Amino acid sequence: MAFLHQQPLNCLGFDIAKDTITVSDGLSKSAHAIRNTHGDIRAFLKRAGPDFIVCEPTGGYELALLGEAMRAGIACHRVDIARFKGFVRSLGTRGKTDALDAAMLALYGRERWSALPLWQKPDAHEQKLKLLVRRRHELMAIKNAEQNRAKAPAHKPLAASFKAIIAVIQRQIEAIEHAIAAVIRQSSSLARRAAIITGMNGIGPITAAALLALLPELGTMSRRQAAALAGVAPHPADSGTKHGYRKMHGGRPEIRTVLFMPALRAAAGRGEFADHYKRLVANGKKPIVAIAAVMRKIVVTLKARLRDHAPIPQS
Repeated sequence: MAFLHQQPLNCLGFDIAKDTITVSDGLSKSAHAIRNTHGDIRAFLKRAGPDFIVCEPTGGYELALLGEAMRAGIACHRVDIARFKGFVRSLGTRGKTDALDAAMLALYGRERWSALPLWQKPDAHEQKLKLLVRRRHELMAIKNAEQNRAKAPAHKPLAASFKAIIAVIQRQIEAIEHAIAAVIRQSSSLARRAAIITGMNGIGPITAAALLALLPELGTMSRRQAAALAGVAPHPADSGTKHGYRKMHGGRPEIRTVLFMPALRAAAGRGEFADHYKRLVANGKKPIVAIAAVMRKIVVTLKARLRDHAPIPQS
């Protein structure tokens, strides 16, 4: 990840909607509104001359701004929503308007610039893989919901409807999985990393694809950073002489879901970390705590293997 090395002189916050963008420097009370088109954005950036841009993720409506900023050589940061909201709450700000949001984004960039990673255009294959993995996740959630409804006694008269919908969803899931495999084959980088990840006993191609899509930074960070970003790092809850129960939170919670099944496999005595799980339980760890530790072990081990580019063959 890249960061700014000197404080920006002209930091602007951009609150982005489908058709319009509200811009503020966070200092003056006025805000500017421009259309969310490449031409209008390009003209505004040339006129305003910012050296740092801060915006929120808006489902893709921010991509025109980020693309034009990159083309103009302007550093930009797309905020982590949870961190940004924490910053806004720390200021005691309760109101919400487009102008106020833009001002808060500018203020966030001005105060936290040294710790904000710069946005970089993602690899096209990685971007497509992320979309496919997220779509599969959505389809799996719909399928599970339909299956649960079909089991309810009151829904027996609708059994044919549930069966038909589940069959359609299953075909869509299979099509998405074929597309995921094709995207990985088309990219030498993704194919190499997928081979390393699936080289771990207990990790299959679907889990590997999810890790590549949801945790692309794996292999480029420290073990603690990897565990924290994956949401499997235990955080202390101590105060005075009290030592509270450490819990996992933060990071990217969807990755915990991805890692749970390989960890559960280890708990069943299979996979690469079955012995690690047994040792933890033998040492007095609760089963759920041991499973969490295995999840963390998987992330840290994969981080090291991706860093060293060394696939480990399955036994």
